This record gives sequence, C-alpha cells and structure tokens, in this order.
Amino acid sequence: MTSELPPKKKSWSWRSQAFRGLIYQLLAIGLIVAVVWFLAHNTLLNMKIRGIQSGFDFLSGPAGFDIGESLYPFDSAQPYWQAFLVGLSNTLRVAILGIILTTVLGTLLGIGRFSRNALVRGLCYAYVEFFRNVPVLLQLLMWYIVFTETLPATTEAWKIGPVFLSKGGLSFPVPVWASGHLWSAVGLFFGAVMAYVYRRRAFRQFEATGQLRSMFWMPVAICLAGAVVGWLAGGAPMAFDSPVKGEFAIEKGGSLTPEFLSVLLGLTIYTASFVAEVVRSGIQSVAHGQGEAAAALGLSPGQSMRLVTLPQALRVIIPPMTNQFLNLTKNSSLAVAIGYPDVVSIANTALNQTGRAVECIAIVMLVYLTTSLTTSLLMNWYNNRSAIKER
Repeated sequence: MTSELPPKKKSWSWRSQAFRGLIYQLLAIGLIVAVVWFLAHNTLLNMKIRGIQSGFDFLSGPAGFDIGESLYPFDSAQPYWQAFLVGLSNTLRVAILGIILTTVLGTLLGIGRFSRNALVRGLCYAYVEFFRNVPVLLQLLMWYIVFTETLPATTEAWKIGPVFLSKGGLSFPVPVWASGHLWSAVGLFFGAVMAYVYRRRAFRQFEATGQLRSMFWMPVAICLAGAVVGWLAGGAPMAFDSPVKGEFAIEKGGSLTPEFLSVLLGLTIYTASFVAEVVRSGIQSVAHGQGEAAAALGLSPGQSMRLVTLPQALRVIIPPMTNQFLNLTKNSSLAVAIGYPDVVSIANTALNQTGRAVECIAIVMLVYLTTSLTTSLLMNWYNNRSAIKER
C-alpha cells in the first residue's frame, strides 16, 4: 500500500523563498506606483504654477477645424473627442488593410525565395534587399511624390474603365445602398461558416484517407455562393454611383486620397520585405526530409508547401510576424509627414489649439498601446491554436 503525503502548508516565514519573492514583488509594484504618482503630481503642480490648464475637459468643446479625410461626416462644430475618433478610424483603416496586404505580399515573396525559377527567386531577393534597406519615411515621401507630381491633373485624369486616377487620388464606382446589400453580407457570413465547416471536414478526410480535396477554391466558391444567394434574396440591387469628370474635379463615386494611398503602399511594401524574411526563415526551419516525404507520397511542390511545410513553419513564423504587424501599426504615425489625418495629426492640431500637450500625447499613447496589445492578443491566440500538439 502506498500512502499519500499530506499537502505542504504554505509558509509565511521570512525563510520561505516564495514568501520573500511575494514581498519583493509587492515592494516593486508599490515603488513603481509611487514614482508614477510623484511624476504626475509634480507635473500638474508645475503646470498650475505656470498657469497652464490641464485636464481632459477640452474634449467636449468644439474642435474648430475640419478634417480632409473621414469615414463619416465631420465638421468644425463637432467636439474634439469626435475628431480623435476620426483620427483613430483613419489609423485603424491603414493598419488593418496594411496588415492584410502585407501578409499576402510578404508570404508570396517568402515562398518565392524557394522558387525553382531563377528569375522569380532573384526578383524576390532583390525586392527584399532594396525595400528593407530604405527608411520607411523616405518610401512614404517617394509614393506621395509619385501620386502628387507624376500623375496628371484632375481635369486630365487617366480613365481605366470606370476608374479615374489622377493627382486627386483614385476614384471608383460604389454601390448605391439598398437592403439587398445587407442580405448579401448575411449570406457571405453564412457562406464563411459553411466554408469553415467544409475545410475542417476536408482536412479530417485528408488525415484519415490521404485523399486531398480543394482547400482554397472550394471554400472561396462557397463564400461567394452565400453572398450571391443573399444578394438575390434581397432583390439583386444593381445601382452604382459612378464617378464622372467634372469641370474642376472628379465628382460622385468613391475615392481614395493620394495621402491614404501613399501611406498604405509605403507601409505595405516596406513591411512586406521583413515579412518575406520571416516566412523564408520559417520554411527553412522545417527539416528537408519533410518535403522529401511529401514528394514520396505523391504531393506536388505546391501541395507539399501548403499542406506539409507551411503548417510546421507557422510555429516559427507567427511570433516574429506579430512584431512586424506591431511595427506597421506604429509606423503609421509617420503619416503625419505627408498630411494624412491620422490620430497623431489630429492630436497635433488639438495640442496647438488648446495647449494640452500632456493630455493629447497621453491619448495618442493610449491609442497605440491599445491597438498593439489587441494585435498581440489575437496573434498569441492564433499562435496557440497553430502550435503543434504533442501526443
């Protein structure tokens, strides 16, 4: 017979290493809180002595300035906090689209480094070496000059089908809102759910039988089919608001400003060069025998990369990829150099008008801290989900 040992009681004696560690941590936290309180109190006291106003009450006052680019209407009579929301939405728009485009482009470039075609392999190598060694601010300025200096004036805009391209930016048709578009979005959502279920079943079948079914085109077709069914159920709206060339500008339709295009292209192209190296190193970390085993099973090079190499490389790729996503989001603050109204630009304008430097900088810090922590949280969740589970 085996007797179980009684659980050890926690010792609150100073001889206990765990107890001493707890005390040291509490003292460290208390010291940090005290330092932060001292700095904040001293700053506010000095500002009061010098007659400098402080506090966040200015956020409820009228902004007094217009914003040239916004996802929703904004005028100078609206309060500062709404102006900051406009800047936040512009920052998130660049960050989210940039992360998506960077992931696609960087992954293709990283895989292209292993291409059997010497020209493709060389072009990918040249891309990485060129764009990652040029400062991102210079690249933003370069793209801004391209859009504002080399393109024709708005009255002489290039027309490519229904799209206009000029110094004023990119103008394109947009659907006229109808209830059918909402039904189309609902159908797309259910199509995405069905595509997810299909992929899981197809992968389980592949693991059980070795029979490979479409893992990309079929899910895409399911999503599109769901959107089409929803569109038809909503009355199949066909009306579009198309841009037309006016006397002085392109009128109607949707548009993307040269500032937004410059920021998006500059950040995407720059960060994609680093993502390509992350993907390349992740692929190289997979043992060469894995590819040989996949070839022995009859898998094509594309199937071997997609089904064998990349899933194993993800555990190496995801952590440094997270850093690149964070860098892209934080580098979007450089957009102020070319006049894009992101949250930093709005904060600078509010600071100059109100003199609330500490408050405006604190808001910007909070925005980037929140977006960075959210990105890290999502990527850590995906990393845990993609990690190889030991049996």
